[in-house]
Amino acid sequence: MTLQQEIVGNAMQMAVVSLQPGQTVYCEAGKFLFKTTNVTMETRLGGPSGGGAQQSQSGGSGSGGMGGLLRQAMGTAMQAGQRVMAGESLAFQYFTTRGGEGTVGFAGVLPGEMRALELDGTRAWFAEKDAFVAAESTVDFGIAFQGGRTGRSGGEGFVLEKFTGRGTVIIAGAGNFIDLNPADFGGRIEVDTGCVVAFEEGIQYGVQRVGGLNRQGLMNAVFGGEGLSLATLEGNGRVILQFLTIESLANALRKAQGGDKQGPTGGLFSTNAQ
Repeated sequence: MTLQQEIVGNAMQMAVVSLQPGQTVYCEAGKFLFKTTNVTMETRLGGPSGGGAQQSQSGGSGSGGMGGLLRQAMGTAMQAGQRVMAGESLAFQYFTTRGGEGTVGFAGVLPGEMRALELDGTRAWFAEKDAFVAAESTVDFGIAFQGGRTGRSGGEGFVLEKFTGRGTVIIAGAGNFIDLNPADFGGRIEVDTGCVVAFEEGIQYGVQRVGGLNRQGLMNAVFGGEGLSLATLEGNGRVILQFLTIESLANALRKAQGGDKQGPTGGLFSTNAQ
């Protein structure tokens, strides 16, 4: 059953979801806005891939007795531990309608655009940390740990969110979105690390140094505003970028409050220290 949803708003958007009887949608804690009274809300530590979506429905008798319950508990604990390590919310909120159609509203945490992605089971989607807003219970939420070099250099902090299965997943970012396919630009694009919102499985994500260790390379790093690295996206598939980065928004707010620590150079010498 396709999730009926409408994304509304301009500078900051929200998703209004219409749930059919028996249909369930879940969100990251803190992304819920409102619901109709016939929609029940339940907070769980586990997501669908960790058994959380089936836990309340299967009970203990249909899960292989004590062994099944133990495996389910361990799966939920491992999934929650991964999210904590990744800096994600510990819990999910599940919404199910009872007695007719129900309505639930969700939103991101920054001024910007939202996007509904349709998964058909053939390709996973990867998104930056905190991009996830809500999804059908048929969509599995996971954490994809990046390689050490890519994670340290990129803006995703070692991890990406990973969505698999079938159904609708709603993501949010800062500013407006643009959709690109690297195949339309010779197979590869280079992007500010903070501008990557999401990309399809099959796209190769990496990080490269801006220029060489020469005069122009140092000028790019120190004065160019990009630091030492750019994200690289290669392959044939859909890529979603955001116009606004969280770092640039934070710098603008600090400057407006008289606490700009970026200095005249930007780039390598900018800092987020308070």
